[in-house]
Amino acid sequence: MRRFTLHAAAPASVPATRPARMPELVPEGFAFLAFLLPPLWFLFHRLWLALVIWVALSVLAAFLLPAAVLPYVTLAAQVLVGLQAQDIRRWTLARHGLPVSGVVIARDAEAALLRALDARPDLRSARA
Repeated sequence: MRRFTLHAAAPASVPATRPARMPELVPEGFAFLAFLLPPLWFLFHRLWLALVIWVALSVLAAFLLPAAVLPYVTLAAQVLVGLQAQDIRRWTLARHGLPVSGVVIARDAEAALLRALDARPDLRSARA
């Protein structure tokens, strides 16, 4: 069983003139693809601020660190990104008006979404 955080706007916070945004599920745990290819993972998940910070720090490290140390620093940074990638996603979703509204435990993302929609019928209107 996996843990997911549910991110959804409160029903009262969405104006009637604007359609409600679909809830999003973010899994807990290490993001292996974020560890392997951080910039592409940031692009895929539309984490623009994180991408800009990653690129800026990578350029700074390339210019300021000795060549013998650079691979170890890069590997450490990639491990850190893999460990924190889902938290960066949660932070970005909260900044965009989708705070954490619950935790769902299920075998996969589809089952987690079904459980969340069963528990919170108000989220179904966002999916219609």
